[in-house]
Amino acid sequence: MDAHRLAEERSVAYHRVIAERLRNQPAILDAARRRVDGWLVSGTTAPAAAAKWAAILAGDLPSIAAFLVERGELADELRQSSPFAGALHPRERWAIWRATRDRLSRQP
Repeated sequence: MDAHRLAEERSVAYHRVIAERLRNQPAILDAARRRVDGWLVSGTTAPAAAAKWAAILAGDLPSIAAFLVERGELADELRQSSPFAGALHPRERWAIWRATRDRLSRQP
């Protein structure tokens, strides 16, 4: 199994759950926006990535949710430094990781 593909698939699956919860749990989006604001102030995260996330998170909810699961180059890149890290309980994250690994291991 390709470790890079597995990481990308896990990231998309994680962000799919986040996208589904945004409407009913606005605190998730609020926390992500605060995290990005902190990145912009502190400069601890790549400034270009922080600025791109800030622009995305300034959009409307449907646009944000769509971006989180998009399979384009920019979305793949930005999910690597996601402001949604920690938004799910570790057990949920582990379940997503296991399910993704199991799904990919069954594919040729």
